Amino acid sequence: MSNVQSDPLLQVETTCGSLLYELQIIWDEVGESDTDRDKMLLELEQECLEVYRRKVDQANRCRAQLRQAIADAEAELAAICSAMGERPVHIRQSDQNAGSLKEELKAIIPQLEEMNKRRNERRNQFFEVVEEIEKIKSEIYSSTEYIASKTVVDETDLSLRKLEELHKQLQALQKEKSDRLKQVLDHLSTLNSLCLVLGMDFQQTVNEVHPSLGDSDGRKNISNATIEQLAAAIQTLRGVKIQRMQRLQDLASSMLELWNLMDTPIEEQQLFQNVTCNIAASEHEINEPNTLSVDFINYVEAEVSRLEELKASKMKELVLKKRSELEEICRKTHMIPEADSALEYVIEAMESGIMFVPYRTLILLVSL
Repeated sequence: MSNVQSDPLLQVETTCGSLLYELQIIWDEVGESDTDRDKMLLELEQECLEVYRRKVDQANRCRAQLRQAIADAEAELAAICSAMGERPVHIRQSDQNAGSLKEELKAIIPQLEEMNKRRNERRNQFFEVVEEIEKIKSEIYSSTEYIASKTVVDETDLSLRKLEELHKQLQALQKEKSDRLKQVLDHLSTLNSLCLVLGMDFQQTVNEVHPSLGDSDGRKNISNATIEQLAAAIQTLRGVKIQRMQRLQDLASSMLELWNLMDTPIEEQQLFQNVTCNIAASEHEINEPNTLSVDFINYVEAEVSRLEELKASKMKELVLKKRSELEEICRKTHMIPEADSALEYVIEAMESGIMFVPYRTLILLVSL
C-alpha cells in the first residue's frame, strides 16, 4: 500500500483499474454487448492517447523553449563578452555532468544579469567620454567644419582597449582646446594693449569678432575662424599704431625744432614731455594708454599749429623790425636802401600766408 501511495503512476493505474471494474459492473447491469463494450473501450483508449499526446507535445514545446532560452542567453552572454573584449563566462557543461534544462537556465540567468549590469556601466563610461569629445569638437570647429550630432556609442565594441583609445583622443582634444584658449587669451591681451594705446573701445573691437570674447566670465569661442579674425584685427591695429606713431614722432620733431627756434621755456616744454620722449621709440616701447589716441594726436597737432602760428607772428615782427631799422639807418645816412632779396622774399611770404621760411634766411635776419 505504501508503494502505491509513493508512486503516482501506480496510483493512476489503480484508479483506472477501479474505474474500469466499476464500468464493467455497470455494463453488466445495462446489458451492453461485447461489441459495444469493445467499441467504448477503444474510444477510451483513443481519448487517453490524445491526452497523452497533448501532454507530450506540451512537454516538447516546454523543452524546446527552455533550450531556446538557454541558447539565447548563451548567445547574448557571448555577444556581451565579445563586445567588452572578455572571454565568455559561461561554458555549457558536458552531457555526462549536465543537470536539467531548468537548472542550466537558472545558472545562466544570474551571469547574464551581471554581465548586462557591467555592460551598462561600461556603456555609460563610453557615453561620458564620447559626449565630452563631441562637446569639445563643437567648441573647436566652426559650424562649417563640424556638424554636431546626437551622441552615439558603438555598442559592438565596448572593450577597455577602445575605451583607452577614446580617452587618448579626449586628452588630445583637451590639450588642443587648452592651446587654442591660451592663443585666444593671448590675442585678446594683445588687442587690449593696442586698444589702450590707440584709445579705442576694446569691448566693441572684440565683439565685432565674436560676442563671446567680450564676456570675461563666459566660455569663449575658440574656433579657427575666431582665431584668424583676432589675428587679422591685431595686424590691422598694429598698422594703425605704426601710422599714428610715425605721425606723432613727426609732430614731436616739429615741436622740438620750434621750441629750439623760439627758445620755449622748459616749463612749457615739460607739458609735452610724454610726446618728445617717444621721438625715437619703437612700436613695442609705446604702451602708455591713449598715447596714440585720435584725441591726443589732435591735441599735439593743435599745439604744433599754435607754435607754427606763433613762429610766423614772431617772424613777421622780426622782419618788420629789421626793415624799419634799415630804413632808419638809410634815412640818417641819407642813403638810398638797396633792394634786399632775402628780406623781400620773407615779406612776400608773410603777406601771401606762407609759413615755411628757409632756415638760412632766418639766420640772416637774426644776424642783421
